[in-house]
Amino acid sequence: MSKNISDIDEYMRTLGVQARAAAACIARADAAAKSAALRALARQLRTAGNTLAAANAKDLERAAAAGLAPPLLDRLKLTPAVIETVAQGCEQLAAMPDVIGEVTGLRQQPSGIRVGQMRVPIGVFGMIYESRPNVTIEAASLAIKSGNAVILRGGSEAIESNKALAQLVGNALEEAGLPRATVQLVQTTAREAVGKLIAMPEWVDLIIPRGGKGLIERISGEAKVPVIKHLDGNCHVYVDESADLALAVQVTDNAKTQKYSPCNAAESLLVAHAIAAEFLPRMGAVFAAKGVQMRCDAAAGAILRDARIAQAKIVEAVPADWFEEYLAPIISIKVVSDVDEAIAHINHYSSHHTDAILTRDHMNAQRFLREVDSASVMVNTSTRFADGFEYGLGAEIGISTDKFHARGPVGIEGLTSLKYVVLGQGQVRQA
Repeated sequence: MSKNISDIDEYMRTLGVQARAAAACIARADAAAKSAALRALARQLRTAGNTLAAANAKDLERAAAAGLAPPLLDRLKLTPAVIETVAQGCEQLAAMPDVIGEVTGLRQQPSGIRVGQMRVPIGVFGMIYESRPNVTIEAASLAIKSGNAVILRGGSEAIESNKALAQLVGNALEEAGLPRATVQLVQTTAREAVGKLIAMPEWVDLIIPRGGKGLIERISGEAKVPVIKHLDGNCHVYVDESADLALAVQVTDNAKTQKYSPCNAAESLLVAHAIAAEFLPRMGAVFAAKGVQMRCDAAAGAILRDARIAQAKIVEAVPADWFEEYLAPIISIKVVSDVDEAIAHINHYSSHHTDAILTRDHMNAQRFLREVDSASVMVNTSTRFADGFEYGLGAEIGISTDKFHARGPVGIEGLTSLKYVVLGQGQVRQA
């Protein structure tokens, strides 16, 4: 399909009609068929390495020539490790219990009726994403497991990779006896396709954008169907005064430098005043050795300069730094008085994605868990674990910082809804 489809409205409507029909089929598919499709997809991913590498190389060459930013280029790479991770995600999903049709909370009422709730698919969701071709498989596999149909619209920079991956998905569905239209990739890179996808509630029940802040703001502002979203990932690590220093250095290093481009990488470091003089020189030396620029408040900057940490890597922070998602080897650093100031700072500046406390104080840990208003809150571990695969969800469709329907990594249950079921034996209402 070329970039310039003659009638975008008709093309997108066709995808919608096909998705709605496929949704009815996949919703009633049994667990065995869905698991068979997922296992077939995992197998095909592992045997299609050369095909996927060739498609991805075309995208990488074109994106580099177009000057795509380094973090986005990094996300575009479809390495063997990435392929193996998504293949394992498919297998993990296949092995998980099928929650569709599960009835919970069934209770008998005074009238004699029994009332409970059944977990059901949402129907059709649209997935709009940039750079990461692995999202094609994550979205497809979660759609299959949750009994939904999905229309995928990846970024133009990943079109060849996404086409190759979508072909594998279609083959796996067909092998399992399920409709290929369960997972459809928008084959045009025309921007009008996005506008149409987010504005056809008769065919699409939910939109999930995954990409840069500009994309997500546009989708949220223009969509005519519900949106699950997060705008950015300004994640914090707070080193409490009781923290184990070796643990704190190791975890903070991992949270920031293990990979710079993901939304769950740490962007801001808060350090309790009582431990700052001991912790910051050790942490600063690690960051300086790895080329990480440290944007510091006055107290943090003074400690690092006194410790003779590489001066070129120490910069005075400006107010905007406390809000910033860098996606780069840059971190903001602030010395705070205690856990109270840390919590207040995070709740004011955070994007409510993922925040962590490093501490040996149980009460401070519990306060942080209760009071920090974020989708994932962690104790003594790296923010990089905020991920559906790491949470045991099999895969994630994205991370939601919304408070309704789904929050945090969105897996199977985030793509389902509940409806009431009422069981009776001829009861009639008397009043």
